[in-house]
Amino acid sequence: MASSTPDPDWSRETPTRFWDPARRLLRSIRRYQHWKERGGLLGVLLRRRWVLSHRFWSVVTGADLPLNCRLGGGLLLPHPNGVVVHPDAVVGNNCLLFQQVTLGVRSEGAPVLGHHVDVGAGAKLLGRIVVGDGARIGANAVVLCDVPAGQTAVGIPARVIPSSAGDR
Repeated sequence: MASSTPDPDWSRETPTRFWDPARRLLRSIRRYQHWKERGGLLGVLLRRRWVLSHRFWSVVTGADLPLNCRLGGGLLLPHPNGVVVHPDAVVGNNCLLFQQVTLGVRSEGAPVLGHHVDVGAGAKLLGRIVVGDGARIGANAVVLCDVPAGQTAVGIPARVIPSSAGDR
């Protein structure tokens, strides 16, 4: 299991080359939020610049991450295609979201992911649920209830599977 420290590993979000769409998308969100918080005339002008960058990288990646979403530092999106995050969802530090992941609502509320949560490709986390630190969500799982810290949830609907002796 990953380290339990909640400190973000910002190097995971640093673009390593010119064509690095996922990291460029995250950078546009981070910079927009920075300038929105800072305010002033310069903030207004630079926010507009980062909105354009966000729109471009959103189209390139095929991801739907709103400018006002709450993403912890060190987020890793290896294949951002089809990733959808509701504006009310909260993602902790150093999380990993694979392609086609949805963090959405049901009748009310959005998911809250702890730190170091790994979400497999195609997984759907829906409603007011809490996924604890270090939890793992299997590919194509549909999570409708809380997942305790350090546990793994798989299936449709997802259920927590018991830890094997090697994980203890």
